[in-house]
Amino acid sequence: MATKPHHDAEGGPITDEQGVYRFKPRAFNIVWGNDNRYWRIPSTRSNNDEVAELVQVSWLEVTGLVELRPLKTYQVTFTLSFKEDAFGWNGSPVFLMAKVGKKGKYKWRRLKELESLPKVPTEVPSNSEPFLVEVPDDVPDKRLYFGLYEVWSGKWKGGLRVHGATVKEKK
Repeated sequence: MATKPHHDAEGGPITDEQGVYRFKPRAFNIVWGNDNRYWRIPSTRSNNDEVAELVQVSWLEVTGLVELRPLKTYQVTFTLSFKEDAFGWNGSPVFLMAKVGKKGKYKWRRLKELESLPKVPTEVPSNSEPFLVEVPDDVPDKRLYFGLYEVWSGKWKGGLRVHGATVKEKK
């Protein structure tokens, strides 16, 4: 087991392409991410777009952070899939949550898609029901804190594959 149980985000796996921020798995803070009993995280030597694979947890917390421009609206999505042997997701209340600034107020949405997520990488939430966050001009901290959470049920769950996340400016 690693000396620290949680994986701390690394800045390198985030790319910025004209208002589109792409997060690879190592760009997230992942609770229990450094413990291979719970997660498999791609190594820093990996050259391809590997996934963070959830083995099993009862506390799901995968979070990211990015500095954004004020007076803009951004769409937040995670790219996720299930392994064949995924378990514990039916009835587990998984939420996408986001706030602007450390002291900001969370906006949230339950992701019912995770009760029947396909085995192929899928953007959640879908573009038909986007999760949008506005960055006001009157807050000193313009960082977006966002993440996937299921910390309430205490149910064990596994088999989730986190391919990445995107925070993109809505034009």
